[in-house]
Formats: sequence, structure tokens, C-alpha cells
Amino acid sequence: MKIAGLIKQSLVDYPGRIAAVLFTRGCNFRCPFCHNGHLVYRPGSAEKSLTMEEILPFLQERQGFLDAVVISGGEPTLNESLPDACRSIKDLGYLVKLDTNGTNPAMLEKLLAQGLLDYVAMDIKAPLDYRKYLRVCGKLSSEDFFNVRNAIHLLKNSSIKVEFRTTVVPSLHTETDIINIACSIEGAELYSLQQFRPENTLDPELGKVAPYTKEEIESMAQQCRSYIKKVQVLNV
Repeated sequence: MKIAGLIKQSLVDYPGRIAAVLFTRGCNFRCPFCHNGHLVYRPGSAEKSLTMEEILPFLQERQGFLDAVVISGGEPTLNESLPDACRSIKDLGYLVKLDTNGTNPAMLEKLLAQGLLDYVAMDIKAPLDYRKYLRVCGKLSSEDFFNVRNAIHLLKNSSIKVEFRTTVVPSLHTETDIINIACSIEGAELYSLQQFRPENTLDPELGKVAPYTKEEIESMAQQCRSYIKKVQVLNV
């Protein structure tokens, strides 16, 4: 599996743990608010990347200092070699967290069945209505939308730590939208509302959109707590 970027140490990407973060390239969505636009598209011949063979010696050196490795993107589950990468990381004694958009539940099920994941954070982009999801994602096949719903069901019934999260964008999400998302994952352990940041977005027009205020987004979180065990607000 090729790695497009590496954060050698993070205190925020795996809650309560010191983690390295690996970024894969390529995504099947085109979310206009994405801050990793350089990772959305598959690399051209001029794009540099690291292999797992190059990453593993670094992780070996950091054993005892780092606790975990986060695999993010892009969309990591597009890589067929993801299970091999997770297994190599687990063999070094690390916890593994996966960030995903949920469009590949077959890969998620495989990783879970083989005990290769300790934590999954799944982005729920919009209420589970095809037209609304398409509007927020920018690109969405009917199969991908079906898979998102299946991934939510799979993860809600998983025994590992699972976080659902939504980046809340005023031009794309209303308060009612956020409550509807919470209803669709009722009973989940953790739901995170991420504050939208209007810098370096895939769609430059979103640079003109002011984020919700702290009070507005906290109000949404409070209403979601009727359905979710723990709701947190990030980046406010």
C-alpha cells in the first residue's frame, strides 16, 4: 500500500493515545469542504509516495513511544492491500485506527473479522437520503450510498471502539439535518460534530462561508444527546 503522507506524532487523531498518522491517496467522494484535496485524486507519475516497507522501520524505531497508528485519507478502504498493512502494523504491537467514509463495508467486515482494527471513525456526510448525501459528497453512486448504510449497521454492532462524525457546514447542513443523522445512528456510543473550517477547501467558494458559532453547534450537540450516548464538538 502506498502512503501519500505521514504525521510522525499526533495527540489528537487517536483519543488518549500517541499516534502516527498515515494518509492514503484516492477517494470516491468529492466533498466540497474537504481539506485534503491533494489526496482525493490518484497520483500521477510525478507524485511521490512511501511504501509500507519504508514506513515499517520508522514504526519499529518508535515502539514504546507511539501507541497507535491511524490510517486516513483519501479513502483507505480503496486499497486492496489495506489488510496486509494493518497486519504488519499490528504485528509491531500498535493499536490501529481507521478513518473511512463507509463505502466499502466488505473491506470493513474483513478487517474486523481478522482482528486488525481497534478503532474506526466513520464520516456520515448527511442525512441518509440519497439526494442530500449526493449534494454533500459531490459524487455518489447508488451502490456507494447503499454501502454507507450497511457500514453504519456493521459498525453499530461491532465490539471495537466506533466513532461516527459529521463536519457541519452551514451551506450544506441545517440543524434538522444533524438531528436526523443522530436519529439514524440512535444508540451509537459516540458522535462527533466537527466544526467546518473555510480554509483550503476543495471547493474554493466555501471559503466565503462562515462556520456556525460555538453556541449554534453546541445547541445541535445537545439535541443529538437524546439519541447518542456521547456527543462531542470538535475544533470549536
